[in-house]
This record gives sequence, C-alpha cells and structure tokens, in this order.
Amino acid sequence: MFRTILVANRGEIAVRIIRTCRDMGIRTVALYDDTDLSSLHVRLADECVRLSSGALYCDAAALVQIARDCGADAIHPGYGFLAEHEEFARACEESDIAFIGPSSTVLAKVCDKIAVLDMVRAAGIAVPRHSPRAYRASEWEALRDAAERLGYPLVLKSYSGGRSHSTRLVHEPTHLESIAQHAHSAALTEFGDERLYLEEAFLPARYLEVQLVGDRHGNLVHLGERDGSIQHNHRKVMEESPAPYLTDAQRENLWRQALTIGRLLGCMGACTIEFVLDAQGRFYFTEVKARIQVEHPITEMRTGLDLVRVQIQVAAGEPLGFSQDEVTLRGCAIQVRVNAEDPWNHYLPSPGRLRRFRFPGGPGVRVDTYAYGGCNVPVRYDPLLAKVVAWDDTRAGALGRLRRAVADFAISGVQTNLPLIQRILDAPAFVTGTYDSDFNRSPFPGAEVPPERLRDLAIAAALAYIRRGIDSSGVLPDRAGSGWHRDSRRLPQ
Repeated sequence: MFRTILVANRGEIAVRIIRTCRDMGIRTVALYDDTDLSSLHVRLADECVRLSSGALYCDAAALVQIARDCGADAIHPGYGFLAEHEEFARACEESDIAFIGPSSTVLAKVCDKIAVLDMVRAAGIAVPRHSPRAYRASEWEALRDAAERLGYPLVLKSYSGGRSHSTRLVHEPTHLESIAQHAHSAALTEFGDERLYLEEAFLPARYLEVQLVGDRHGNLVHLGERDGSIQHNHRKVMEESPAPYLTDAQRENLWRQALTIGRLLGCMGACTIEFVLDAQGRFYFTEVKARIQVEHPITEMRTGLDLVRVQIQVAAGEPLGFSQDEVTLRGCAIQVRVNAEDPWNHYLPSPGRLRRFRFPGGPGVRVDTYAYGGCNVPVRYDPLLAKVVAWDDTRAGALGRLRRAVADFAISGVQTNLPLIQRILDAPAFVTGTYDSDFNRSPFPGAEVPPERLRDLAIAAALAYIRRGIDSSGVLPDRAGSGWHRDSRRLPQ
C-alpha cells in the first residue's frame, strides 16, 4: 500500500480524499494557492505545498515534481483539472508514481469520444447520431456542413471534456454560429482544447449514469444507476439513486449495457458510463467518465462502500474484494449541490468570506464541504460550496430528510442557491419523480426574480448603505441564518 499520496485537487473532493487516506493510515500532501489557503483540505493534510505556477492545479509537470520532492508514491487527481488527462497519467507512470485512476492507455482510448461512440455502436449498443470528427473554431464551414447533415436540434460538445459550460444546445441553424463561438471559447478556457463535435439532441430526455468499479485482475461490477436530469448550464444541480421512473427490466438492461461498455474499454478503478433515455424509453450511450464523479456519495450511501478507498486499493494492485452478488443497493439517496451563487441574478458567483457556516446533520444526512465559518470562498474556481446527501429506505423518506437538511443550513457572507433548491424539492414533478430535461427549460427555476427576492435585494441595498465605511470587506451576508434559507417564501425576521 502507498505511504504518501499527493492530492492534486482542492475543495471538497480534496477533503474527501484526505479523510479516506487518514482512515487508511496514508500520509497526504495537499496543494493550495493564495485564495485557497483557508480551505479545510489545507488544514487536514499532513503537508501542504503552495502552487507557484500560473497554471496552478493544471500544471502536470509541476505537480509531478512536487510529488517527487515530497516523496509521494501516488497521486490522486480527484475530478476535473487533470483527472482525465492522458499526458498527466503518462508523466506519473514515467516517474514511477502511481496515478490513482485509469492507465494513460485507457485514458487515451476513452478521451477519443468519437472513436468510443463508434466502438460502442459496433458492439451493438445504441449511440446518438454524431459528427464524424471534431472541429476547431477556424473550421466554421465544415462544422456548419456537419450540422446540416445531422439536423436540428443538436448539441455542441467539447471533445476534451464532459458536460460543462462548453456544452450548448442549438435549436435552429440561424443560432449555430454565435453559439459555436461561445462554445469554442468556453472549451478552450475550461479544457485547453477548443475542438467541438456535434451530437443529435433528444428533447425531452433523461440523463442516466451507471457507476462501475473494476480492478487489474479482470473484476468489474456495477453499483447501480444515478439520475442527473436536473441541471443548470449542463451541470447537475440534483441527482438521485435509484432513478425513480425506471422499470425493473429497464434497470437491468441499463446495468448490462454499462458492464459491456466497461469491459470493452478496459475500465479500472471508479468510472461512470453515461446514457440518455429518450421519450420512447430507448437508451443511448453518450460518454465515459474515467474518474470519480461529484455525485459518488449517493452511491456510497446506498452501497456502504468507500469509492475513494476502492480507487486507492485498485491503484495499488489489490483486487476489488467483492463480487457483483455481494453488492447490496439499499434504499434511496438524493444529493444537491450548494453553490455560492445567486440563481436570481444570472447565477453570478458570490465569492467572499464566510461569516457563518452551519451545516446540517442527523440520521441519513451527509455533507461534503471544504468550508467553515471564517473560510474564504475563492472567485477563480467552481462555486460548489457543499454537497448534501440524504438517504432513507424510501424515496419519500429521503426527500423529507433532504428538505430538513436544506432548512438547517445557516450561511452568511455569500449568496447561495439554497432558496432555489427548496423550490425544486417542492416542485410536483420532482416530488413524483416524473421530471425530465424539460424541467431545466421551464420558467420554474426562477428565470424571473420573485417578488420576495426583490424585497430581499432592497433590504441588502439598504444594509449596504448603512454599513458603508463600517465593513471594509464589502461583502454582504446572505441572511441565511435569520430566515431566508429556512423558507424562501418568507422575509428575514
């Protein structure tokens, strides 16, 4: 087993990895920049190294050198940043440092998204119709021709990353050029690769993913499915397991297809196979995430497994230690992402210093976060502040616990999306489990500022005027602890 692991990430996933390493008796080294100095992952690690490179967490050469200098024999990349970069995995291999994830060979295979789609289709599994290759911003005419052959509506996707800000839905050809320009720019900023490919869009649809874990000894098992259909800007807001609308036959078919794809691609460690379910009940494979995902706590709550521990053990050459028959999927788990952003002000990020941060607990509730009172929420990273998961034997019980957990939050210093989450939890389509991707395009999530939010903004403006010159930080509290997050329909007391 490894002696020291460099955690090549930040925020809540870095905290998550460090805690499992501590359980396993493994020494950890954390990374940080100046804006992350107060993050909890810096305080929990055995050693901390400040990042001086301008590329920060995306500088593969610098991270490998840090691992050498601190004596790390393994690197855990978490998710995002370099977690799925073939070159980073290869640099680790060449330096005799274990990469806790797939090999560089497997990453090279799964990151060629069009080749993967073609390979899976050749194996007899349905995939969406797609463009024959990816296109750079300079290849506008070729991209337009490919879109005309594919037909509308269609989706623009980054060739080097998953669902993200670069993923864009195009309904008609007159909008293609402007949308493609923004998508190219977002892909270049987020993944360092501007290339986009096209895929047919299913409207409405449901987005499903199956968690797989495998080892180097030929063992591969599934850990059930998750639904991630409720999204904003193609990033999941809520996710649950099991998917409430699937029949037993559909579920078994989905698991079987995921295992087939996983074996075809040689998946190891923790990986996720993603699908789209169309309105006629047909599954289409879309892509592979060869890393741990943001939503992995849902699966952990249902199975009792520690997926980070599984990743570490597999990377060290150990077998899974359990078979498919020994996997037990219990009850229902639902997760929400608490973001430091204002959903009624164009989802603008809300960085700043947390004056107060009280998070929920109690039976069946789990919170993954890097935050605490006095912690800084940086501006340059994803606004994810915390993940809250509620589990119960039944979906109704899990939903009740999640409502209670969301109401128990008390946050001041930044704005959050908790009021929006409260509204989603009360939406009839979510309560009944009948939602699909149309939920994201409805006016429900708050395209218009509700009257009570206008009053709240007016109160904030008045407080800002009163406090001008008193509080030099310039950051207003979001009044969560005084009632706003307890009931989004009630003014702060």
